[in-house]
Order: sequence, then structure tokens, then C-alpha cells
Amino acid sequence: MNRLPTPPGQSGHSRRTFLTRVGGAALVPAFGSVLAGCGGEGDGGPAGATSGTVTFIYYGDAELQKSYDKLFTKFREQYPEITLKAQGIAADSWAEFANTVATRLAGGQSLDVVQIATEGQRIFASKQLLEPLDPYIEKDKAAVDAYYADTPPNLRKWLQEYASPDGKTYFMPGGYNTMAMYLNTDLFAKAGLEIPQAWTWEEFRAAGKTIKEKTGAFLGVAGEGYFTDVMAWLTNNGTSALSADWKTAQYDSPAAVEALTFARSLVVDGLAPKPGGSFEAPALMAQGKLATFGGGRWPTNDVRRVKFIDKVQLVRWPKNAGVGSPVGWDAWPILKQSKNKDAAWTLIKYLISEEFGDAITAGGGNAVPARISDAKSPEFLEDAPKNTELLQELLEGATPIPGPDRGAECQKVIEEAWLQGVSGTKEPQAALTEANAKLQELLA
Repeated sequence: MNRLPTPPGQSGHSRRTFLTRVGGAALVPAFGSVLAGCGGEGDGGPAGATSGTVTFIYYGDAELQKSYDKLFTKFREQYPEITLKAQGIAADSWAEFANTVATRLAGGQSLDVVQIATEGQRIFASKQLLEPLDPYIEKDKAAVDAYYADTPPNLRKWLQEYASPDGKTYFMPGGYNTMAMYLNTDLFAKAGLEIPQAWTWEEFRAAGKTIKEKTGAFLGVAGEGYFTDVMAWLTNNGTSALSADWKTAQYDSPAAVEALTFARSLVVDGLAPKPGGSFEAPALMAQGKLATFGGGRWPTNDVRRVKFIDKVQLVRWPKNAGVGSPVGWDAWPILKQSKNKDAAWTLIKYLISEEFGDAITAGGGNAVPARISDAKSPEFLEDAPKNTELLQELLEGATPIPGPDRGAECQKVIEEAWLQGVSGTKEPQAALTEANAKLQELLA
């Protein structure tokens, strides 16, 4: 089965990191040089011929390029007057992808539509790089309304709240990822443990001790990944690194310190591997060395690859003072500098169509499909870990991954402090207090 584009957000092997480790100093000058060449808001509005060349940039390697080319065969047949250039950018992370896009824009390359994950959406909108979609949405209201009716309302709400600084619509929502726990049912059975429907931190620790004693396996949940580690522990303790409006740092709150202290204790007690080094969770799970690891939809293809899908079940992340999942999503905008905005909108209409949604779901995509009908389809739920429908359920009450204007720098601070605490190079309180001060400066 072909692997389709790396999902809202993480690298193909690990986690959601759009703009991670890309400092604002690296991106803002590139964006700034683009603005001088941008046309006015009315340039290339919804009226006009849908023809010409459209360049669509997404995160993907040569293998994914082949998959996308197959997906766009029907588009090219339906719109022969549009020359579609769908280009994947191979990168080790969403950060590297973002840097490449910024460099191309600064160099004057004409880009029309770009796949953008949650953490990058506000910075693209705030730098006035995007064309408002409202006139196009009004023109094709029936098609858009049909799409919205089949997509989770939260996705549209969050895009308006976080990625529309002036109240205009700049993005159409794509697929998303919530965070569940992949669980090795074989190891749990060998340890004499039942599969938990819901569990607390202490119940999770107790299960880890039993599994370690009886099988020697670890719990793989004490890394420094923003999406897969930090946010999952914070949201299940009723907190986040930033306030809900992303304006205030709260990374040194008692709840955050408690979460980091607990994650550190798993390493100290020998229940989780020490952070650092290479860590291929699906392969280790198939080898019987790993009982759990965190992930959204994206690890499913790797679990298939190691032929271990029948021994894996998704369960909720263990909770303490609160329950909730982090969430991130893809979205599609039209760049303001596009010379073929009408044709670009025609492409976005295809991306939100039922036809495209069905095709990408059948192709084994790495995210939960935006369309509810696709997320509940046999094509999505079959040949997948048991209880994969949990990924949809977790969207209710989920917490968006913070992505403020200087989100890249914020994320770097957040991950570095968590790693310091988990590895023991700093006490959790000291690591988070220092990080919180840095975050507040970045948010000012």
C-alpha cells in the first residue's frame, strides 16, 4: 500500500514538528522579502478563467510524489486547461520543509497552494502571505457547505480562531492527528494485564512495572517530542505550555511541573528508555521490547510494515488531573503572490471533494481524513490497530498544538526544557521556570 503525504504534522518517522527548530530569525526575513512583491487583496479574485499553471507544494519524497501523481490523474483529466505541478519537498522534518518553502518564496518562485500544518498557519497568515478565500467560498458555497457538513466543526472553528488574525478565511481544513497510545496486546497478555479502557498515571506506572518484571519490555513514552510527549502529558493533566489564546506562557505551572516530574520518574524507575539515540517504536514493539508508544494515525503504516498490526490496539493516554488530547491538522491556502488564483481555488475545491477524500483514504494516508465519512469508512478502519476509531473520538475536547507567531522558537524552548527534565540534567521545576521566562519574551 502506498504511503501518502506525511500528516499534519510530524516527520515521517516520529512526530508533529512543522516549523520546529526553525528560528524566527531564519523565517521572517525570507517572508519579509516576499511581501514587497505581493499584489493587493483584489488581485486575481474569483472571477476569471481557471487556466494556466498551478504549483502545489507538499511535504513528501519521491515515493509520495508517485502517489500524489496518481491521485491527481482525475484532476488533470477534468481540468486539462490547468497545468498542475504537484511537487513534494523531501525533508527530515516539517521544520526543514518550512525553511525550503520560505527560501523558494524569497527567491521569487511562484507558488500557488502549499500544505501547511497547524504550527505554521498563523505565521503565514500574520505575514500577509495568503489570499482571503471568502470570495471563492461564497462563489462555490454549495461545494464548501457540503465539505463543512462532512468535516468536524472543531477544525473550522480552530482555523478561524487561531489562523485568521483579521477574521477572514485563509485556509480550508485538511486531515488531522490526535494523540492515542499504541499498545502491544501480546505483551499485556503475557504480563497478565487487561487492556485498559481508561487509566490513571499510577495505573499506567503499575502496568509498566508488571510488564518490566514479567517480559522485560519498556513503556516508550518519555521522549522530548512536542506533540508525542510534552503536549500529551500536559493535556492529560489539565494544562498546556501556553494559555488558550497563545498569549501567555504557563509552562511552569504546578500541573506542568507535575507532568514532567512524572515523565522523568518513568525513566528513573527503568520503565521507559532514556531519551536520545535512534528509536524505531513500531519495530521495537514487533520485537517484543516495547509495550506502548504514543502516536496519531501516522505510525499505522509502519506497524503494517513490520507485520504487527493484529497485535496492536489504540487506547487513551493515561490521565491525571484532566483528560484531553493534543491535536494538529493540515490546511490549504492560496498564496497571495499566486498568478493563477482562480486555478488555485479549483485545485483546493478538488482537494476538499469527496472524490479526493475517498482516494487518499484508500491510499493509506498518515492522518485521520478530514471527511467524517472517510474517517468512519472500512478503508480507514480495516488493516489498522484495533480501536482506531478512538482517533476521531479524541477530537472532542482536544487541545490544539500552540503555534503563535514565533512558534518555531517557542517549540524549541519547550522541547529543550522537557528533555532537560526527562534526562535529569535539570530539575523539572528549574527547567520549566527558565523555559517559561523565555517563552514569555517570545510572546511579547
